[in-house]
Order: sequence, then structure tokens, then C-alpha cells
Amino acid sequence: MSNICMLTGRSMGFGNNVSHSNRKTKRTFKANVHKHRVWVQSERKWVTLTLSARALKTVDVIGVDDAMARIRANGHKI
Repeated sequence: MSNICMLTGRSMGFGNNVSHSNRKTKRTFKANVHKHRVWVQSERKWVTLTLSARALKTVDVIGVDDAMARIRANGHKI
């Protein structure tokens, strides 16, 4: 599964593991992204979206139709 949120664009971050002796090794911070199935009333169908936890809360506030419009404006095909 892709680790990129369709709505917010949140993706994997990069940084370092730092040991007690201050040695640094590369690591990644994975985004909290999940596949979520939502009902789109205007299109009368179920749609599976890849959304972060923050984006799920945003969909609750702005509604599914506005979220779908933003996702399509970001260039994602649904």
C-alpha cells in the first residue's frame, strides 16, 4: 500500500536513529495512512480512499463531497 495520503499529501519522513554514544543511522517515519471505504451519496457508490488519521478527521468536518473535490484537484483518480 502506498504511504501517501490522497487528501493531505502526507508521506514518509526521514531522520536518524541516535544511539547513546551519539552514533547516527538512517531511519524512516511512516505516515499513519489507512485505506478507508466511504459512501459518496452524490455518485451513489462506495469509494476506497487512502487517508491519514488527520485526513479522516478533515473528511468528517468538510464532508465527503468536498473532500472528493479536493482529492481530484490534487490530481488523484478516484
